[in-house]
Order: sequence, then structure tokens, then C-alpha cells
Amino acid sequence: MAYFVFKNKKVFYRTIGKGEPLLLLHGNTMSSKLFVTLTRKYAKYFKVILVDFPGHGKSERVEKFETDFWYYNSEVIYVLIQELKLEKVSVVGTSGGALVAINLALEHPECMKYLIADSFEGEFPLTSYVETIEKDRETDKKKLLAKVIWWYCHGSDWEKVVDLDTNVNIEFYKTGKSFFHKSISALQEPALITGSRKDEYCDHLDKIYGDLKNKNQKLEIHLFEQGGHPAMITNTNAFLEIIIQKIFQV
Repeated sequence: MAYFVFKNKKVFYRTIGKGEPLLLLHGNTMSSKLFVTLTRKYAKYFKVILVDFPGHGKSERVEKFETDFWYYNSEVIYVLIQELKLEKVSVVGTSGGALVAINLALEHPECMKYLIADSFEGEFPLTSYVETIEKDRETDKKKLLAKVIWWYCHGSDWEKVVDLDTNVNIEFYKTGKSFFHKSISALQEPALITGSRKDEYCDHLDKIYGDLKNKNQKLEIHLFEQGGHPAMITNTNAFLEIIIQKIFQV
């Protein structure tokens, strides 16, 4: 197992395949194991780089997630890129990982070849999501499927990871701040934002993404008619075909 160090914490990563580097960033409450069914397919075309955010998966645990979680983890990923001595890398971030990927592109555009941000809620937390997150998470923790997925991603302390994530979503929402430290209009690198029209967590992605495009005409948008959250998992083959086309045309 490979690790690098970020602020005195060991962060797990691994690489699979050869060729064009492609970073996959998992969402909130997940780990890099989210991509277990995808990695072999992706590794036929890319050198796939997987990472567990601090406090997740096989990475060293933390007592509390940083309130500015998505910006903080973009800095974690930037250190990994330096660790691997990558000049340019394409990044696919899904759900919360999309917010991390966008922050990375805004803060460190020099290392970004192509950005794919999948199934995310826009620039600000959704009130409808945060207002019910505590109740919804407590309900989910009693569901067998959710427990199995979280245990698979994190191990026996999965419940603490989920609770820390619930807390950080609520804390960040109270700040009233954008997920991003810079305006989306500052994003100049090639970027595609994707999602499913039937996403069960992010209502009206067409409007959310349309508002982002109004601020930055360079953004491309692809919404799948089928599938749920996240689109890259529920539209596996079609999603892979799109990113192959986009990344190799740059």
C-alpha cells in the first residue's frame, strides 16, 4: 500500500494501469473503493490514480473534518500530484469529489489537463439537502445496504466517518460561503460537468448547471436521461466513452 503525508497525516493512494494519468475523486462518506467496479475498465485507457481523503478509507483517521472540506481536500490532491511528479493530469470528481476537483482546477490550473465534475450541487450547499441530512443519515445507518457500503469503504469505524461528514456539511452550510474560493468564471481549463436528470440528491441539475454556464461559457454540460446519483456509476459505459473522447481530444 502506498501513502503520502499531508499535514502529518498519512493519505492512502494507489495507481492502476499505464498511460495518460487520470485521477478519480470519491464523494462524501465514500472512499476510493467506490470505483472498484470501474478501475479495470478505466485502466485499459489510463493510468488510474485512486486516493482516500484524510479520515476516509485506508487513510489515517482525523478527529474532525475541516469545515472547508472541499477546498482542504483539493490541497491534499495537489500534494499528491506533486508527489507523483505529474505535470498535467485529468481529474474526474464525483459528488463531493467534483467540488474538490473544481477547487483544484481553480487554485492550481497549471496541473490540470481536463476536468470532469460529476453530479454536484453547484456553488453552494442545497438547503433542502442540509436541512434533512441528520435525519436522513440516521435512517440510512439502519439500512442494510447503506451499512454494507459504508463498512466496505471504511471498515468497522464507518459510523464515525459518516457522522463527521454529517457535521461538516451542517457546519459549512452555516458559513453561507461558496464551496469555491474563486468564482467559477475564473475556470479556464477544459471542463465538462455531468449528471443525471433523475439524480435523487441534486434536484434540477439542468438549472444548477445552466446557472454555472451563464457564469462561464467555456463549461460543457452533459446530462444523462437515465441513472441516478452519481451519474458516472449509474451510467458506467456511456460515461467512460464520453471522458475518453474528451480527454484524448485535448
